[in-house]
Amino acid sequence: MVFLNGCPLRCKWCSNPESQSLHPELALNVNKCIGVQQCGSCIQACPAQALAAREDGRIGVKRGCCNACFACTAECPCEALHAFGSLRSVDDVMRAVEADSVFFGRSGGGMTLSGGEPLLQGEFAIELLRVAKQRKFDTAIETCGYVDWEVLKRAAEHLNTILFDIKCMDEAKHKEFTGVGNALILSNLQNLRWELPRLAITVRTPLIPGFNDSTEDIARITEWLRQLPDIAYEVLPYHRLGTPKYEYLGRDYPLGDAMLNAETEKMVRELVKQYAGDKSRAATRQNHTS
Repeated sequence: MVFLNGCPLRCKWCSNPESQSLHPELALNVNKCIGVQQCGSCIQACPAQALAAREDGRIGVKRGCCNACFACTAECPCEALHAFGSLRSVDDVMRAVEADSVFFGRSGGGMTLSGGEPLLQGEFAIELLRVAKQRKFDTAIETCGYVDWEVLKRAAEHLNTILFDIKCMDEAKHKEFTGVGNALILSNLQNLRWELPRLAITVRTPLIPGFNDSTEDIARITEWLRQLPDIAYEVLPYHRLGTPKYEYLGRDYPLGDAMLNAETEKMVRELVKQYAGDKSRAATRQNHTS
């Protein structure tokens, strides 16, 4: 899995907030800090005076002062301060992918681009995919779909699989919870299916409390998907695994203590099973008549 920085969405449940910005960000895991009295070398290293002792004696970051030079990270012996993100070339990334190929070679794996939204760095992502295919790797991408169509189309030409998010059919609610509308996303999925009929596409919906966690929301998505042939669909249950990263970045987690209702999740999964069964029967009928 290769994670690229930058995303045009600001989903309230985002589990990778460190990938939202195009640029590297300073992270602080204060639980690793051994204390300013015992160390404090990071304070001396910071040219922007963005670091200071907290009341508990450990280090704190004045986010408005930090210029992301990361001089402090080199001086932190316990890695309490570290950078989320780094500059890499295509060759750098491919060397790392090839080093792992011994693990996924037998299982039929390959290189998956994720983020953030990997196609926000369109030219870099496309070149990565092109080189990976040239070196006989299977390729996949996780995308929110909110990207320029021409960039998406060029990337798709080097893909075996695309994992495409459809979060909600309600335009206003989509904008409220992600920061953008869904018209471009839906248009891009339609274009992908009709212009690249052989591309394997799986649509995914993260099931989010207070946003789309109802059978009505999911039914609207599956009904819309029925117009498109050969689209797999799955729902991803809500989790809070990314919440510590918000603390590392000095942010609050937007969804607070929201939780998913187990009974609702069960009913939604039944809808998804029904969709899969209907698609399978439709494909069988098509094969019998073609």
